[in-house]
Amino acid sequence: MKRFSIIVPALNEAGEINELIIHLRALQGGKDCQIIVVDGSAEKDTLKALTFDDVHVLSAPRGRARQMNAGAAVAVGDILVFLHVDTRLPADALTLIDTAMGDAVLVGGAFDLGIRSKNFIFRVIAAAASLRSRLTRIPYGDQAIFIRRSYFKQLMGYPDIPLMEDVALMRQIKKAGCRIHIIPKCVSTSPRRWEKEGIVHTTLRNWMLLGAYYSGTPPDKLEKYYQSGKDAYGA
Repeated sequence: MKRFSIIVPALNEAGEINELIIHLRALQGGKDCQIIVVDGSAEKDTLKALTFDDVHVLSAPRGRARQMNAGAAVAVGDILVFLHVDTRLPADALTLIDTAMGDAVLVGGAFDLGIRSKNFIFRVIAAAASLRSRLTRIPYGDQAIFIRRSYFKQLMGYPDIPLMEDVALMRQIKKAGCRIHIIPKCVSTSPRRWEKEGIVHTTLRNWMLLGAYYSGTPPDKLEKYYQSGKDAYGA
């Protein structure tokens, strides 16, 4: 049985997906991982662009939670790693995860956040996100969440909601009294979302969405606001 299954939910990522697979295979131990790409587009453009035949490919209804759950359903690894297309792992990420998960008390974890930009504001955003996740033990999806497959099955996967599925899952784990570990090394995610939608707008919107979610606003209503905000910025 493989130690790791890396699950990548994708939507219209034809231009990025092959670069990600090259990155993953170059990781220490990356050649031995199961890589699962789950396309949420009806056109399956991401899957059509793939040039690797050693990647497990799936099509699933659009929605990050649904796509990740579909990938987890066919995973064979002991540990599931959920990775966004625009996020890159440290070269020794799998070794770090393996070492951390040697502690049987831990059920999962994530990395600190890094953003691929020399812009100082992105360093502040990344540092604030990392500090927040360390204090709350609730990392976001762009921090490369990993979890034991057996425990993920017990939880019955990510909640089927359009937004905040990562926060909902981590809150569920905390409520159960289980431990999440934040590895003190940064993943590297693209700044494209902030650059496309505006740094201030994106940051304030994310804070607002999180606050509204914690206050009990249904995720479907949050998703409508999220999409309207993207449309306003031409996303």
